[in-house]
Amino acid sequence: MTENFRLAVVSAGTSDPSSTRLLADRLASRVAVLAQQHGNTVTVSVIELREIAADIFGAMVSGLVSPGLRNGIGVLGGADGVIASTPVYKAGPSGLFTSFFQVLDNDLLIAKPVVLAATAGTGRHGLVADDQMRPMFAYLRAMTTPTSLFAAPEDWNDPALSKRVDRAALELVLLMESGFAGQVRDESWESYTHEYGSAASTGDSIDLDTDLMRLATGGSAE
Repeated sequence: MTENFRLAVVSAGTSDPSSTRLLADRLASRVAVLAQQHGNTVTVSVIELREIAADIFGAMVSGLVSPGLRNGIGVLGGADGVIASTPVYKAGPSGLFTSFFQVLDNDLLIAKPVVLAATAGTGRHGLVADDQMRPMFAYLRAMTTPTSLFAAPEDWNDPALSKRVDRAALELVLLMESGFAGQVRDESWESYTHEYGSAASTGDSIDLDTDLMRLATGGSAE
């Protein structure tokens, strides 16, 4: 039975074109090929963070979610897999990249498979994806693939990068095909500690009519 998987590509590149987007596209193309070999299809949706940068920082300050940002959140929420790609600035992922994931509701990426990718002007930043990006996605309870990607200028024509792309793509395809994320949400959702207060949270699932919440908002318990 053929399945159509939805793949969300998050790119924090600021130029057009950017090496960050090129790396993500290279991986997304390989994911599509491998999925097709398994008898499945992939629909790719791209979230260009530079296009909604003002919306992201506005949400951090005010907690208000613009239509553009809400659309990006919706793409991530409906995705079966995610490619998260960022340039490296000052030995870490860009502020635009981290800010976007910081305004997401804390529950949005639970169990979703994610490939981490980073680009930089020097190979000295080769560990950024594993050392700095992976902990943030662990906090969001995403399922990051064992293989991450990094590309400096000298890596683009190196066969080693192609091998890593192939490996990360296969890991992502297998995780999507396994249905792991859906099973976790269907069978174990209530066992997670769901936190209220992320910048993009609407609070719709929070019961405000309890003694504790009334006390917290200055009222009195009944």
